[in-house]
Amino acid sequence: MKAITLDSKQESKLLLTDIQTRNLLPGEVRVLIKAAALNHRDEWCRKGLYPNIKDGVVLGSDGAGIVTEIGEGVDYDWLQKEVIINPALNWGENQKVQSSSFEILGMPRNGTLAESVIVPVDRLYEKPSHLTWEEAGALPLAGLTAFRAVTYQGNIQPGDSLLVTGFGGGVAQFAVQFGIALGAKVSTSSSSPEKLARAKALGVDFTFNYMDHNWISKALADTDGFDVIIDGVVGDTLNHLIQVTKPGGKIVFYGATLGNPGKIEARKIFWNQLKIMGTTMGSDLDFKNMISLVCEKKIHPIIDQVFKFDEAEKAFDRMRDGKQTGKIVLVP
Repeated sequence: MKAITLDSKQESKLLLTDIQTRNLLPGEVRVLIKAAALNHRDEWCRKGLYPNIKDGVVLGSDGAGIVTEIGEGVDYDWLQKEVIINPALNWGENQKVQSSSFEILGMPRNGTLAESVIVPVDRLYEKPSHLTWEEAGALPLAGLTAFRAVTYQGNIQPGDSLLVTGFGGGVAQFAVQFGIALGAKVSTSSSSPEKLARAKALGVDFTFNYMDHNWISKALADTDGFDVIIDGVVGDTLNHLIQVTKPGGKIVFYGATLGNPGKIEARKIFWNQLKIMGTTMGSDLDFKNMISLVCEKKIHPIIDQVFKFDEAEKAFDRMRDGKQTGKIVLVP
């Protein structure tokens, strides 16, 4: 079958190739992929920046498709079902944190950028009927990460003031939509006027261009500060976020693309009794609850562009360059 694999010998580090499939083990299913989507971890693998990477592995964590084969012990009712795949494996029983054996589909085990993928049956959920294949394929990893950040870590309540930084990325667009669906007063930031206009169209209350040196005072004037901030950048921007967090508020970060902060405004943190916490992916309970919210509120993932598998390099480069608004989807 055709699959997009990591190959360090290629200039693009990607190779669309034929790979051998295998027989199913007990409790496994084979899913014919109808749509898959990119996440930044795929690009980090391409750059060699992800731990334990190896050539020949099929990339991709997001996917949706049809169950075409079931292994021993799997309920026959799964056969031919339209499904969405939870890419979080071995989270464990502790809702607070993932287990030491936790891993994500797509490295080190084969992922979803293939014509089919083998996964344990307990990773399957029925595809929300209101979603297209492309929307369903775009939801899993970024949606799960955003849902946990907003609900479990952020504990967003109706009427809370929420800031989601970096609108345009997958996690950020989901965090914005989940915050709105849960009744928060949502604001977002970006350096792109076009992305901010898209956020406004979704129902965001306030938008801020973080390249504007006055954005902090503008945010405080518009909102009086935020109860919860969801961020994937950190670096020295952490101190900016501290300035716009209400006393008793929370800063939840799911990534650190700018690295570690050079300094931290420690006095403001303890005096205002702020909570700064990390989050990643989510538990099986988080995924189940995310699907319920998506179905209840008829949430539609924002799709940036759809590429064919043989256009993978273009898709990866678009994500690398930060040009997307929403999720980049690939189809076989």
